[in-house]
Amino acid sequence: KNLSQEEGDNLQYCFEFNMSCPKSIRSTTTTVTMYIFITISIVITILGNSVVMISILHFKQLQTPTNYLVLSLAFVDFLMGFFVLPFSMVRSVETCWYFGDTFCDIHSTLDVVLTTVSIYNLCFIAIDRYYAVCEPLLYSIKMTLPMTALIITLNWLFAIIYGSCVFLSEFTKKASGHYRTTISCKGSCIEYRFGGHMDALIVLFIPTFIILGIYLKIYFVQRKHARKIGNMPNNINSKEEINVRVLQTKEKTAAKNQGVVMGIFVLSWLPFYLSSIINPYLNFATPPILFEAFTWFGFFNSAFNPVLYAFFYPWFRTALKSILTCQILRPESSIMNLFPE
Repeated sequence: KNLSQEEGDNLQYCFEFNMSCPKSIRSTTTTVTMYIFITISIVITILGNSVVMISILHFKQLQTPTNYLVLSLAFVDFLMGFFVLPFSMVRSVETCWYFGDTFCDIHSTLDVVLTTVSIYNLCFIAIDRYYAVCEPLLYSIKMTLPMTALIITLNWLFAIIYGSCVFLSEFTKKASGHYRTTISCKGSCIEYRFGGHMDALIVLFIPTFIILGIYLKIYFVQRKHARKIGNMPNNINSKEEINVRVLQTKEKTAAKNQGVVMGIFVLSWLPFYLSSIINPYLNFATPPILFEAFTWFGFFNSAFNPVLYAFFYPWFRTALKSILTCQILRPESSIMNLFPE
């Protein structure tokens, strides 16, 4: 009895009124460490993806169909860092939602929409790489700038419609009293998702299998091209042949780099979606702190992408240097060469 009374005295709530959610108590050191680590990740997400967007929009050399798809992906990650992650940080560290029910709806829906746009962006980038490597003669016909703009628009429309369906589904559950009182206490903000199976299927597994199939096709085509080049006589060194080899090498490298970006995305979100599928069968036995860690592992993907670009792409490092040294303010900077030999 004394132990129960002591626990009751130490128990804290998000708000000082009835129906308030209980609040987890963390040490000051833990709280400050979490805020610092997540804040650094958010800053990297916002600034890194801002560099990608500014570079593609400013430098003429980067304004290609592939890079406009990369621009859309960077814009998604920027929005995640600016509108989703800061509020998720407060909820995760404080274990309370202080921003009201209406913003909870907006925040959760935006999270779903942006995650959906990200994975399907990668899917369309894989299709772009497929035409560049496997159907180079059709690439300039299939992947035009108007077609790329249409793809990006349809992708965003699909994600918005899907996010709206998720929101309406959750709204219907709330209106019908589906949620228990203990879940809908003040200070909570439940992430909006369809049933674990459906959400994982639509947002992760279907596009992932499509991307995997495309990159396997690219891999086999590249091996076929490599064998053909290897069988050519050594005395054939025409300028045209050299240009073909250089182009194939560039396309192979681009496909490999985008494959790494796709792989990091899948690995980042896979624990979250697998947990969403398995958790109901385990009677929701996954500790909340572990599920929160899975969620943030997925969120951190928005910070991974610009770091990967800095590692893989010389143009990113050149553009970053131009921005930091203010060379980008010069009138002729938009036509500078970002691919030095």
